[in-house]
Amino acid sequence: MRALPVGDDALLVEVASGEEARALHAELLRRRAQGSLSVREIVPAARTVLLDGLADPARLASELTTSEVPHAPPRAGEVVELPVRYDGPDLADVAAHWGVSPTEVARIHADTEFSVAFCGFAPGFGYLTGLPPRYDVPRRATPRTAVPAGAVALAGPYTGVYPRSSPGGWQLIGTTDTVLWDHTRVPAALLSPGTRVRFVPVGRS
Repeated sequence: MRALPVGDDALLVEVASGEEARALHAELLRRRAQGSLSVREIVPAARTVLLDGLADPARLASELTTSEVPHAPPRAGEVVELPVRYDGPDLADVAAHWGVSPTEVARIHADTEFSVAFCGFAPGFGYLTGLPPRYDVPRRATPRTAVPAGAVALAGPYTGVYPRSSPGGWQLIGTTDTVLWDHTRVPAALLSPGTRVRFVPVGRS
């Protein structure tokens, strides 16, 4: 674990894996809830956690780098279900990469419980983990100039849903009509770090 100062009151903590980042994020949230950590924001990413608004970043950096972070607790909370049509233009390519049929891709994906590891790229976009490493897929060699809102996509170890139309290089396997980001909703983002997610097949697959 490595802790790097960011400005006067922030700290970027680097860890070795996504699982370690999830465990550290959970531990820091626990400390803040207990009142033993005063921090304005705790923002997880793939292998880092950013803490912003610390009174004494140097002291916390020393503490974190000399202590062992406990394993992340079992995921709790309700599961967000996203209806999905497995009709994406890259479904056949993903099936070929996995060595299964397109129908089996849909079954494997829908049978998996995902968790939002972190958010980014666009408001409302969550990086979901849960598929075993053997199902990692590469990004497209040539990104699309426009991916429609609601596209369910895979890249590397992650599943994601595009909250709005944007360029993108992920492999598109399906479509959902669920609104991921709505500025009139509280909270605006449907998905946040730690949220449990399942995809529920509807219609043609």
